[in-house]
Amino acid sequence: MLAKMALQQRIRGRHAHTPGATFLTYTPNGKKLITAGVDNFCRIFSTGSDDEPVMVDECMENSTAIVASNGFFIAGAEDGTVSKYSLADNTLDQVLVRASLPVRDLALSPDGTWVAVASDELVVKVVNTQDNMQIQILRDQPRAVKHVAFDHSGSHLAVSCTDGNIYMYSLSSEEPNMIKKVDGMIKSLESDAEASSKVLWHPDGRAFATPTAGREIQVMSFSDWERQRAFNTSHSADITAAAWSPNGALLATTSSDMNLCLWDAKTQKLLKKYADMKDTILAMVWHPTENILSYTNNGGELFIHTGIVPEEHISLLEKSLQSAPFFHDPSEGRSGNAIKPANGATNLDIPHRRPLRAQTPDSLADILGPMSDDEDMADFVVDDDGAGYAPVVNGHGKRTNGHLGVIPNGTSKRRAYGSSFEPEIHEAFQPGSTPWRGNRRYLCLNLTGFVWTVSQESGHHNTVTVEFYDREFHRDFHFTDPFLYDKACLNDNGTLFSCQPSHNASAMIYYRPHETWTTRTDWRTNLPKGEDVTAIALSDSYVVVTTSANYVRVYTLFGIPVRVYRQKASPAVTCAAWRDYVLTIGNGPIGGDGMCQLLYTIENVKRDEVYQSGDIVALTPNSTLTSVFFSDNGDPYIYDSTGVLLTLLHWRSSGQARWVPMLDTRLLSRLETGAKEESYWPVAVANRKFHCIILKGADQYPYFPRSILSEFEFQIPLTSPSDNSAKDKDEDPSAMNDDEAEGATGKKEDDTTRLTQTLILSNTLHTQLSSTLSHTRGSPSQRQTLIDLEVAIDRTLLQLLGLECLAGEDRGMKALEIVTLMRDANGKMLDLASKVAQRYGREVLGEKIRELAERRLVGLEGEDED
Repeated sequence: MLAKMALQQRIRGRHAHTPGATFLTYTPNGKKLITAGVDNFCRIFSTGSDDEPVMVDECMENSTAIVASNGFFIAGAEDGTVSKYSLADNTLDQVLVRASLPVRDLALSPDGTWVAVASDELVVKVVNTQDNMQIQILRDQPRAVKHVAFDHSGSHLAVSCTDGNIYMYSLSSEEPNMIKKVDGMIKSLESDAEASSKVLWHPDGRAFATPTAGREIQVMSFSDWERQRAFNTSHSADITAAAWSPNGALLATTSSDMNLCLWDAKTQKLLKKYADMKDTILAMVWHPTENILSYTNNGGELFIHTGIVPEEHISLLEKSLQSAPFFHDPSEGRSGNAIKPANGATNLDIPHRRPLRAQTPDSLADILGPMSDDEDMADFVVDDDGAGYAPVVNGHGKRTNGHLGVIPNGTSKRRAYGSSFEPEIHEAFQPGSTPWRGNRRYLCLNLTGFVWTVSQESGHHNTVTVEFYDREFHRDFHFTDPFLYDKACLNDNGTLFSCQPSHNASAMIYYRPHETWTTRTDWRTNLPKGEDVTAIALSDSYVVVTTSANYVRVYTLFGIPVRVYRQKASPAVTCAAWRDYVLTIGNGPIGGDGMCQLLYTIENVKRDEVYQSGDIVALTPNSTLTSVFFSDNGDPYIYDSTGVLLTLLHWRSSGQARWVPMLDTRLLSRLETGAKEESYWPVAVANRKFHCIILKGADQYPYFPRSILSEFEFQIPLTSPSDNSAKDKDEDPSAMNDDEAEGATGKKEDDTTRLTQTLILSNTLHTQLSSTLSHTRGSPSQRQTLIDLEVAIDRTLLQLLGLECLAGEDRGMKALEIVTLMRDANGKMLDLASKVAQRYGREVLGEKIRELAERRLVGLEGEDED
């Protein structure tokens, strides 16, 4: 009796909606639980709070499905409406899409970008949650769809059709394609039946499970489509809902027999049965982090079942990510070892691979586990320290490109153990490329276009697509890639690819020009055995390759080798090229933060001249290099993990180069309110602007579909945006009242900040361009731009002079200093400066300016400085 009373205390039943079918979802962070039912509102419950839930009106009646991200939730209804609601203000945001027949299920991609809509229509619509004009249509199923489910990478969608088949789609290409029809697993059900045929993706991403006609839960491996272990649930009626625990160690099932069962996923043994439920449970979800299972029924009730896992089994829920229940691990058939994810990916990003231990074990038993079990022993063989005894491959059985990604804080840590110390090496990377996400990734992103690749299910080849922004100038193309290219460069002349060694084949370089006047001029060349490609670069004149042997190899555009030399800074990190110039970067001596400093070298290949040799890349402590490229005018730029864009001034003069910040994205005015959480993926610098892709939330890399390019003006960091309105407390404009004085002072400070920003930026651009013209034959437009910059500098100084004159007589010395900075060669600007001083009645200042003009005229100013 006491046990039954305790159970009743733990189960918190609430009448959330009018009696009828009711559905629920948690936000990914677990802070909110949202329900929808037959009435015209949704309710939002706060986890751990007994307060009344928030009610969201404007909802459609007879809701049939609900999904949520941390910032919004989406509900579908029987009238075919799919609506998006904001969790910031709990209001209707927009109607995403309308179906002509009732909506039956929704699935939200892990990143919240896409929502899949299952309805009584014959098609499934996959709609972009930010831009509902972007819609993908899935058409291969012949009948209405009952359920949809995204895998944990967001690149695959499982469609449970009412014909009793599962249609597995790949969404990794521009056009979705059906990759597998799985028959004989689910029961043929009507779309409005209470019974479930929904695909349940296991949290480790390598397998999925479904309720069967025999009332079992059957597991199938995703890589080879083989049936694995099954849960003999012994339910006496059709299963209506099921859910994996967040770590995949437990499975909860329920049926219209009014029983809820809790299972050990590894052994398929029943741990606990909760019998005699009041009504049929239609939906249930685990809390992402706590021991809570919540479910709703067809009576409009919500149950928040705290302590669902008994104390004697709570250790299962506290474990790290567990393997799917396999008879045999499919990954062992390919490599014989556990599979390690690509750098920059998580265990939930890539399907069909062995999961890694997510947390530090507390005891030896946590490390070893039950060693008598063969599967646990196999799990123990993981190359956690990168020592090389387990091959590093991705979820498709191919070598990873670990150098492409930088872990969140930007470094690949090699921690010291005991008294020994190892420096932290900066990982190599290819500018403009992204890591694998699912089975696709970008190989190159720039202002010419983009190159992306899709890994095919066979694992023996990829599909590469090259797209251009200007399709009138170049035509898009794609090809089957049996070499598994992992790097690419793209410009107006051609596309460069490289692949790593495989089997008995060595690493290879492949160049394909866009247009030729002969029959065929593309070429391939193999590197010596034992060399991996760490980075490649392509200019209008040369192909550049850096390798794991620290060689820099330079070829002409027709494949003729012109340079081979060993890089001084090692291991190599990356490279860039523009016309005849080549920039290489490698690891150097250890800095004060324990990380290797990056050293760069710039040379002119055609002239065989080295401009900078082994100079330091200026990074702040604990930051890393994210990208390196040349601007459209041929100036080197870098972008670091702190969000700062820097350019290299005086790089053609040995020993004179220095890195100058041109933009700190953390200080952008769009981030001033703190409402936006975003970062920026560098693409290029052109027309004196920073071109990038805006990444929302915690995203680190661009994903599909390709985002539009954004551009930002240069803004050398001088002050925070919030400081721009700071008032000068020394000001006392006596001719104004307090409000007018404060407003005038604030406006003057804003004007001063704006003008000083313009001044230092113009000076930097002038220095940059004048250095270029002093070493190259500049074009007429470049020479005119230099003159325009000089005029802009003097005009800005003249405006600053006016503000200082307006401030008062005590600003006279600063005003004269401003005049001395003018570049005026013919005295015109000094004459205007004198008139400004006269206009504001600054006679002494005017006299000083005239004296300065006279000294410049007779050349005495230089003698005084000497």
